[in-house]
Amino acid sequence: MTNSGLNILGVGILGSGMIAEYHQQAIDANEDLKLSAMAHYDSTKFSSISERFGVPCLSYEDMLANPDINIICICTPSGQHAAQAIAAAEAGKHVLVEKPMALSLEDADAMIQACEKAGVQLAVALQRRAEPLFQQVKSAIDAGDLGELTLGIITMPYVRNDAYYDQAEWRGTWALDGGGVLMNQGIHLVDLLIWFMGDPVNVEATAKTLHRTVEVEDTLVATLEFANGSLATITATTTAAPGFGHKAEIYGTQGGIQITGEEVSAWSLVDASSAKVEPVALTQDSSAGSGGDPRGIKATGHINIMTDLVAAIKENKAPKIDGYEGRRSLKTILDIYKSANIGKGY
Repeated sequence: MTNSGLNILGVGILGSGMIAEYHQQAIDANEDLKLSAMAHYDSTKFSSISERFGVPCLSYEDMLANPDINIICICTPSGQHAAQAIAAAEAGKHVLVEKPMALSLEDADAMIQACEKAGVQLAVALQRRAEPLFQQVKSAIDAGDLGELTLGIITMPYVRNDAYYDQAEWRGTWALDGGGVLMNQGIHLVDLLIWFMGDPVNVEATAKTLHRTVEVEDTLVATLEFANGSLATITATTTAAPGFGHKAEIYGTQGGIQITGEEVSAWSLVDASSAKVEPVALTQDSSAGSGGDPRGIKATGHINIMTDLVAAIKENKAPKIDGYEGRRSLKTILDIYKSANIGKGY
């Protein structure tokens, strides 16, 4: 295992796509970290990647062999996550892997086991859980401010046109993307839903590829049932031009919360005077956020995820969003795909 007792932890980023820039921002925002290197499979791109990120670009093998790198951020196509995370763990590196952590439960379990065996930390970049807004919603639910939960609603009228999928051959494939609007774009909201309401005990779904020339679904509707009998719906598409803000709604017997994009549009309780958690102030934001452009997300969540991982390493404790937590949203999506009769093996 690498020396995690160092005051400054060296970080390597594997992959150089858009999301790698968010990881770089998270590293730069943390005084305990420094970006030491990038890694890429294509040596002809090393020079341009190095210039873009301001650090050397290496092969993955050289990154794993570098003793100055303590943490590997995996920002590659989803179908490559498992093998790369396992290799990083075996090299004694802590791992922060982008969503989804893997494309099968077997691979997710192998990642968890490899990191535990090597004594390194595994964190999953489901960064909306690390945003203060959603943490406050979770606190209100746990405190009973909404009463007993009865209904959750996730709505995602996104747009990703053919040009988006044409950027890279892996996009929109079952082998490397692992799914469409739900696995790629929707996993963050699915993760919030199960974080708020628990793991579903039954799912029913229908999915179609209506307008995109890809293997995976571009439109999906699902109904989820939870252990206490409460229900939730998920409606998602990448065909709703020009793209609209997603909505997350949670209702209970004593109140409800409506969130549009990253802003609260309603937080209403039957008895606000007895609330244990201060409601978030209402705001008006008409932007589509990530609904129209994948760059429409803030870096705050990644910064908080990275800060939590540093604390986990230094205090030898599990990150708040570890492999077991990352597995939960993956399982729910795979169950939805099975119900819809799509995906690998169905």
